[in-house]
Amino acid sequence: MGEFAGLVAIVTGGASGIGRAVVDGLRREGATVVVFDRQAGDDAQVVNVRDGDAVTAAINDVAKAHGRLDVLVNNAGLGDLRPLHMMDDKTWHRLVDVNLTGTFNGMRAAIPIMVAGGGGSIVNNASATGFMPTRNEAAYSAAKAGVIALTKSGALEYGPTVRVNCVAPGMIRTPMTAMLAEDADAFAPIADALPLGRVGEAEEVAEVILFLASARASYVTGTLVRVDGGAVRSSY
Repeated sequence: MGEFAGLVAIVTGGASGIGRAVVDGLRREGATVVVFDRQAGDDAQVVNVRDGDAVTAAINDVAKAHGRLDVLVNNAGLGDLRPLHMMDDKTWHRLVDVNLTGTFNGMRAAIPIMVAGGGGSIVNNASATGFMPTRNEAAYSAAKAGVIALTKSGALEYGPTVRVNCVAPGMIRTPMTAMLAEDADAFAPIADALPLGRVGEAEEVAEVILFLASARASYVTGTLVRVDGGAVRSSY
């Protein structure tokens, strides 16, 4: 019996990267996991996290089908690299809608179900750029800063019934960083600047998310956990 045995979880953006690692971890520990993603997959249903009505309907359907909802991991995210003055309205709104509003949509739909069911845990995927912006990521950084504030607000408003926490990954090897990974030397300067001397893996972030979602973190809420190899003290 795993630590999530008998529990029902939803993971957004769960078809690849950190989301997929979370899905695998939850299932390995006995959870029933429903995957939302922007593209259909073997086990993923298409849900556009920017569409509040669609998110609410999809989450309600999961709770109705399984009789409960215990864990929500808001992982869906989208990045873009360009200087702030070259950011057009459409790109700005897309980044904010996916990264911040998508997280809000998930929380808004899941919290009433968790409150009615007597408890639950939400883990949001923020980013180290939410408190330490990197160049050419103004919209992404602003949205992720919003996720951190939204997490703290959710914890304040819905404790003790629902715990709400977030992680802040640094440079992690995922499909979002695939372009860098194509260049064998691209990660080297970043890794050299980190106290741990390397970029992270999706599974390392997933392990922290699983902890925060689990009963082991029963006295943890409103918390931001950095998973960045010590990047807050580095120069990159």
